Amino acid sequence: MHSSILTSPPLTYIGNFLPSEEADDLLATLSHQLDWQRPSLRLYGKEHPIPRQQVWMGDCHYRYSGQMFAPEPWHPRVEQIRQRLEQQLAPYRFNSVLLNRYCDGSERMGWHSDNEPELGNTPCIASISLGSCRPLRWRWKDRSEPSFNTWLEHGSLLVMGPGVQERLEHALLPRKIAGQRINLTFRWIER
Repeated sequence: MHSSILTSPPLTYIGNFLPSEEADDLLATLSHQLDWQRPSLRLYGKEHPIPRQQVWMGDCHYRYSGQMFAPEPWHPRVEQIRQRLEQQLAPYRFNSVLLNRYCDGSERMGWHSDNEPELGNTPCIASISLGSCRPLRWRWKDRSEPSFNTWLEHGSLLVMGPGVQERLEHALLPRKIAGQRINLTFRWIER
């Protein structure tokens, strides 16, 4: 199933990018084989652990929220997904991925745009979701249109094309949803 959510800026959702059996296996593999971390970020002069676990993987370092993250080497299964994405989304390429693990619906990601200078002026970010279905909430930066949700199903792909980060913010807000969710956001870091 392929359905576009928006055309300007380009935001595309593919509900069954990974077949169910492959998505199940990948969820179990990544859950058990990665060294999940919960770093702290400084906000308003205090250190706070992030409300999720993460792994930074790829070919280069990444800086966000004032902290530098060194990459883990590519996991073979994640490398396979990267190659598949690059074939289907050419000419876009990806040299890194941020993996986030949410143990349940209380773990979250606040409002933000993926607009760090290292991502360039018009980044394309490809996001694979595994596990519990949760809504990604969107709002327009200029508040010109109503906010909306994209329900991220197990095995789905969300492509945030050029212009999305410039015009929209997104968040994974707390919800009473059971079960773990892992999200892989592939990106290109300019070095």
